[in-house]
Amino acid sequence: MNRGQLVSIIVTTRNEQDVIKKLLISVVRQTYQNIEIIVVDNNSSDKTREIAKRFTKKIFNFGPERSAQRNFGAKVAKGEYLLFIDADMELSKDVVKECVELIEVNQKVGAISIKEESIANTFWEKIKAFERSFYNLEGDPATDAARFFSKKIFNKVGGYDESITGPEDWDLSDTIRKLEVKIGRISAIITHRERVSSLFDLAKKKFYYALRLHRYLEKQKVSVVSSKTIYFLRPVFYKNPAKLISHPILTLGMFIMLSFELFAGGLGYLLGRFKKL
Repeated sequence: MNRGQLVSIIVTTRNEQDVIKKLLISVVRQTYQNIEIIVVDNNSSDKTREIAKRFTKKIFNFGPERSAQRNFGAKVAKGEYLLFIDADMELSKDVVKECVELIEVNQKVGAISIKEESIANTFWEKIKAFERSFYNLEGDPATDAARFFSKKIFNKVGGYDESITGPEDWDLSDTIRKLEVKIGRISAIITHRERVSSLFDLAKKKFYYALRLHRYLEKQKVSVVSSKTIYFLRPVFYKNPAKLISHPILTLGMFIMLSFELFAGGLGYLLGRFKKL
């Protein structure tokens, strides 16, 4: 294909020296080549920036959270399109190509979600990967969030809400849908390293992200009791009972993991709402 419109690929980092090289290699190997790489680091104390310099000169230091980092990356981006990715991901070779083709062919599409497949080694990483596999079957309205955007649409809605940490991806996608702009989906995948050290680690992360969940729920008028907040209300888990039955250990582990996350998230939500964080 011809060079087409410039795509700005924005990577947010903080101490990602163990994974950033593989991600950036996957970026430069894209079949769609008219790209720029922007790395927005948040005061890394390791070799993250040193490694990134081998792939791009556009490296910035900004914080305090990933929403602010992403918005800053969008501000300095020169591209017509924006793709936001995390350092612990890798892109299959046609991700950018398929995103550009879809958004340019279908004028109703202004943003695109991309399926993620997990790379898992530890027991709890495999459990988390099992959970994510349900969302990837046909997509899931409760969990899907866009990563690729028309910069025009992104700027129109004001980018990521920097007052929200955790569900800011959902918030941005929900805001875009209110414009009656369609969020598309491509077949190319992103692989994601789960990097889960323990069940406590998962619960701790869920607690932190839930501290400002009340802001998202109130802004988007989402019930506190919904498939967004209560994992066991998500229909994707019940559309394929054979999968649950055929993997009893993974299913039990997922039930335990989601229960821990739900409890930790509930505590975070209550604390955040009570203290008005």
